[in-house]
Amino acid sequence: MEATFILLGTGAGPGLPSFFCDCVGCQEARSNPELARTRSGAFIDTGNSKILIDASPDLRRQLIRENITQVDCIFMTHWHYDHFGGLGELEYYVKLARNKAIPIFLPPSAVKQFTDAFPNLIEIFEVKSWEFNKQYSLGDLHLTPLPANHGIETAGFLLESMGNRLAYYPDTAGLPEASAAKVRGVDWLICDATFHGENWFPHAHMSIEQAVDLGNQIRAKKTVITHLAIHYSQPVTTNQLAEEVANYENVYVAYDGMRIKF
Repeated sequence: MEATFILLGTGAGPGLPSFFCDCVGCQEARSNPELARTRSGAFIDTGNSKILIDASPDLRRQLIRENITQVDCIFMTHWHYDHFGGLGELEYYVKLARNKAIPIFLPPSAVKQFTDAFPNLIEIFEVKSWEFNKQYSLGDLHLTPLPANHGIETAGFLLESMGNRLAYYPDTAGLPEASAAKVRGVDWLICDATFHGENWFPHAHMSIEQAVDLGNQIRAKKTVITHLAIHYSQPVTTNQLAEEVANYENVYVAYDGMRIKF
């Protein structure tokens, strides 16, 4: 059975619209909520296993929108608030429905940060740490954390199912050489494209052009740009972004709820 990869959220830290911003992108998202972007995260449904990647502050809204009623385990890419802020939303799922702790795989450096941030949720999660380059088998799906360039300890995930390969890197500035080698030729690269225009944080994120270049460098068959700020450094509307990306072959703009079979 094919696995389904669902992009729960495709926005950067501020989300879209932001309450404090009146740029053209935020104005557009306010007038047409279908163009809004929640904070980045993903979900994988293999049929037998339901895997959550990251838990954004918008997690409850995302799970309801996608009719997701089961979470079997969680893999966290890194420990930044826009990726872990929704973990508390799983408390009552565990207490009232699942009735046992959810395995959560954290960056090794984030285990103490997790217990410090959520001392009252210790019984909700079975805390583990993932290992770089170790393959985790989840039914027919194989998941491998690979190093990213994001300032703190951060992974992207190589997903392999039924001979298909998908790499998910929501936060990274290019890739370490060893990671690039392991994801070369993937069917899908879904990667950070936080900035439209000038990249203010070139050691932690990518611009749209840099994301496209990365897809070309690793010879990805298809590249999907995600973790889109829209606000900076040059605010952009949905149509303007689509027109720019249309100039690139096999490059697509992610949207909340986007599904990919692999």
